[in-house]
Amino acid sequence: MTATRPALDAPPVEGGVGESPLRPDGVPKVTGEFAYSSDLWADGMLWGATARSPHPRARIRRLDLSAVLATPGVRAVLTAADVPGSPVYGLEHADQPVLALDEVRYCGEPVAVVAADAPQTARHAAGLVAVEWEVLPPVTDMRRALDAGAERVHPDGNLVRHVRVRRGDVTAPADVVVTGEYEVGMQDQAFLGPESGLAIPAEDGGVELHVATQWLHADRRQIAACLGLPPEKVRLTLAGVGGAFGAREDLSMQVHACLLALRTGRPVKMVYSRSESFLGHVHRHPAVLRYEHRATAEGRLVSVRAEILLDGGAYASTSAAVAANAATLGAGPYDVPNVAIDCRAVFTNNPPCGAMRGFGAVQACFGYESQMDRLAAAVGLDPVEVRIRNAMTEGTTTATGQVVDSAAPVAELLRRVRAMPMPAPLPAGPDLRDLPGGISGTTLGEGVVRGVGYGVGIKNVGFSEGFDDHSTARVRVEVVAGEPSVLVHTAAAEVGQGLVTVLAQIARTELDVPSVVVHPADTTVGSAGSSSASRQTYVTGGAVRAACARVRTDLLALAAAVLDADPATLRLRAGAVVSDVDGAGVGLAPLVAGDAVEHTVEWRHRPTYPIDPETGQVTGEGRVHVQYAFAAHRAVVDVDTDLGLVRVVEIATAQDVGRAMHPRALLGQIHGGITQGLGLAVMEEIQVVGGMVRNPTFTDYLIPTILDTPPMRVDVLELADPHAPYGLRGVGEPPAISATPAVVAAVRAATGRPLPRVPIRPEHIAGLA
Repeated sequence: MTATRPALDAPPVEGGVGESPLRPDGVPKVTGEFAYSSDLWADGMLWGATARSPHPRARIRRLDLSAVLATPGVRAVLTAADVPGSPVYGLEHADQPVLALDEVRYCGEPVAVVAADAPQTARHAAGLVAVEWEVLPPVTDMRRALDAGAERVHPDGNLVRHVRVRRGDVTAPADVVVTGEYEVGMQDQAFLGPESGLAIPAEDGGVELHVATQWLHADRRQIAACLGLPPEKVRLTLAGVGGAFGAREDLSMQVHACLLALRTGRPVKMVYSRSESFLGHVHRHPAVLRYEHRATAEGRLVSVRAEILLDGGAYASTSAAVAANAATLGAGPYDVPNVAIDCRAVFTNNPPCGAMRGFGAVQACFGYESQMDRLAAAVGLDPVEVRIRNAMTEGTTTATGQVVDSAAPVAELLRRVRAMPMPAPLPAGPDLRDLPGGISGTTLGEGVVRGVGYGVGIKNVGFSEGFDDHSTARVRVEVVAGEPSVLVHTAAAEVGQGLVTVLAQIARTELDVPSVVVHPADTTVGSAGSSSASRQTYVTGGAVRAACARVRTDLLALAAAVLDADPATLRLRAGAVVSDVDGAGVGLAPLVAGDAVEHTVEWRHRPTYPIDPETGQVTGEGRVHVQYAFAAHRAVVDVDTDLGLVRVVEIATAQDVGRAMHPRALLGQIHGGITQGLGLAVMEEIQVVGGMVRNPTFTDYLIPTILDTPPMRVDVLELADPHAPYGLRGVGEPPAISATPAVVAAVRAATGRPLPRVPIRPEHIAGLA
């Protein structure tokens, strides 16, 4: 091999970190050609369906499967007695039955699964599962779940977790005291792709599962335990995911499809209907929050006291982590010397609740931001000014004793949203589309009042409390069609957030090779953790970057031998290795033609530490969270105060992202998060009455459409976090957190009503409830 001068003056390859290359899945998704998990197919495939409980709490006295087995086309029907391994599973605590054992704890709990030749046959047969029930009184009021005489949802009681956070003395003297009680309704993730997957029995007695999920290895761990198989015999591949937002962290149809495939010896596909999806996944925790803020006459916070109650529903899911977030972030992005926060998550016989975008932080933010508006009114300050006076900064000590050791531009974010131009006032004789109620023509504008409101929030990034939060990445440089190419392989789930694009950007930046292929995510490589907590770009991005660094070291060593040079004087440039000394170079294609260069790296962020349950402080070095992220919002609304109708005119936002890895995708994340926060503020709620979901369809569960989504002004700050790869800060969740209280504050400003509950309903505005 001879040295050449192929790339001395070549510019770096395009599509690296900080640019906005096209998403590889973008065009297929827009054109309808992208294959989602519900599109999977296999020869000889059967269809699975689930029989579910119609009661929120009942004992199973007898099961009769005779009508199912007599149905032509049915190939198998399974109950709890057919589960060969662990009868229960759970993301953090194994307490949820694969199929109901002797008691059901929520309406919709799976009781049996059926495999049949056709989907309609499977669904019909599932409806023929006959159960003799002993109906029991359900626990449906989270406020009463911890009462001494309350029925027990589980034998050990109804408390999932109590998280205490303590700092200083909350009885310290203060001039002003404001109190409030607030409620947050049950929000659904409302992803458009229902739960679905395809299980295929393997020749070695194991099973292959293609599924839409957020955490392949956590799924495999639970599935293998329930099937009684070693993990290596359960192989998962990520199928196309039609949205997630937290609901795909928990299992849904995974074990059921695998059980049916192993029993029948044939591939089995399961796809939930929309109403079944509402019953088959976790939701955002409803919450009751009681706050007391004490301050000086000048509006400086002296103390924050809070009691937060979360309805976890029938099983544990991630309620413990949601409670920890609500408690540790419950004082908000403020410098508060004295804090006492208690957060309790409880079991009820309502639908299970778990992770949803901003988990725990969303509920807490509605409480503390509502309080900051009350405090502003009590001390006669502008709502933005009272927030700026108390804003957290770099170096602030949080309620748990953690020192914020990177940028915390809370005051700057607030100043920026306040300074943004306001939208034009509503004109005389406006177009109906510009009025609350829109083209329905319910108002002509005579009772419409404009309001403006602000909110600012804080969210942790990544997993906390000492969790071993890591990701694995394999990076390989090889020759494909005569040109160097990089293969990136992780188990990180692409759920629509654009991770598959960012990982390729990182590889291009680190190795300067234009051709980068991201391998489909599966369990043949080590775990990447969950696509949640705004963590994947940070943690899996960090793993890819670290693996690239090792590959680069090897490539430079190989080139040094060819060029007879010191590796320290060499660099990668446009698919070649070039010397900074004399310009000599060698292409990567001939360099790795004989043997590809590959490294697998398991990467971790800085350690975190648990909260002491007695002191309410963090043990170890005091770091309960690895990183904090901040966003501020200003909402402008028009409200028909007579009819109770709201039109959100505009939302302005400022957010520190550390480093904009893909600026265009980042804007998409911000727009999407704000829209979900808007939905929680004015329309989205699962109506649960007596443990029964009343609106399990998109006909009755309303989410914002393009007609409901306002123009958004976005100001992005890039204040690098020195502890994070590229200085980046997780961006997916903060947009959803303070958008909700900002919208509600604007409606309060327009109506003068306290509005302590979200979502706001017309009767709340019109004074009828």
